[in-house]
Amino acid sequence: MTFLLVVALAFAVPLGFRVAPHLRRIGPALWVRARFDPAVHGLPPREELDAHRAGPPLPAYRSKEVTAIAHDAWEGHWQPAAAYVEAAGQKWDERWSRLEVLQQIADRGDTWLHDWLRAEPDDGTAATVHAQLLVHRAWAIRGDGYAHSVPAGRMARFMVQLNAAMDAARTAASLAPEDPGPWVVMVTAARGLRYEHDEFRPLWKELVTRAPHHYTGHRQAMEYWCAKWAGTNKLMMEFAERAAHDVPAGSPLAGIHLHALHELTRRSGLSALPSSPAAKDLLESVARSLNQVPDEDQQVPRLRHLLAHYLVKARRYDAALEQFRLIGPWCGAEPWTKERDPVAAFDLARGIAGTRARKN
Repeated sequence: MTFLLVVALAFAVPLGFRVAPHLRRIGPALWVRARFDPAVHGLPPREELDAHRAGPPLPAYRSKEVTAIAHDAWEGHWQPAAAYVEAAGQKWDERWSRLEVLQQIADRGDTWLHDWLRAEPDDGTAATVHAQLLVHRAWAIRGDGYAHSVPAGRMARFMVQLNAAMDAARTAASLAPEDPGPWVVMVTAARGLRYEHDEFRPLWKELVTRAPHHYTGHRQAMEYWCAKWAGTNKLMMEFAERAAHDVPAGSPLAGIHLHALHELTRRSGLSALPSSPAAKDLLESVARSLNQVPDEDQQVPRLRHLLAHYLVKARRYDAALEQFRLIGPWCGAEPWTKERDPVAAFDLARGIAGTRARKN
């Protein structure tokens, strides 16, 4: 009798009766818990689900390396930081990731960075970190609210700081002409500075000439083309779909399409999701692409959460279940963290995928 009641709550909606929102949430959750045994589907048990992380922690050796670089920097020794970036060579995504580490270290204490800039005034890496730091601090001044909610004084300081970041990035580009990093900073600043399309496109061309598949470069450009900045939903989705179709093996670039879907649904709701067979096939193509990315890539865990979510919404349950198996027990990422109970939201989504998948 209990099981029948749960099924009734989940699926039997009489004509003319609208189920209250809390019943719509509770009904499917109870139905899934009644029918879904995670172990049967190769998934971790509910008691192991962890909403504190998007994925496994960094390997111990990498954490120790970053900690040592930060300690040296704050002690006044910038040389290990410089060597850390140079070790990435021209692996541009990895190089950018290391530059971001240095920017985060500098954000907590930047005396060492200014010492580096004085000691090596022609060093493009130091100049790029400086430009990154300026653009990061600009956004910290502005906050992440919509423009109308930002006080005029803060907005004015934001614009001043962004212009300084743009100038610093142009200086860095002149010192390191082969490095796409300064152009990523410029593309990021251009969004906040409200560059017109004809002003933005030359910056983008310079970036992709140096690194055609730069992940963060594409992420920032996708934000530029979204409706809340300088574009429209259509322009954003076209940009993201092009990125997803042009991905070399091992690159997380296809994930840009997932970020675009997330932006689309945040603004317009799930009803705005593309629902054609081609759109659903593209999601599975993104899954195949991400499955070729090395496990140590730090972009992938968060992308898998979005991918699993949208595969469930597209009713591609087998592909979604595969992603949940790859995710494991971690559920500290969007979209789950936007819910009151991230663990329950995650468990419900993987339960739907597991109970409706054909291949178990």
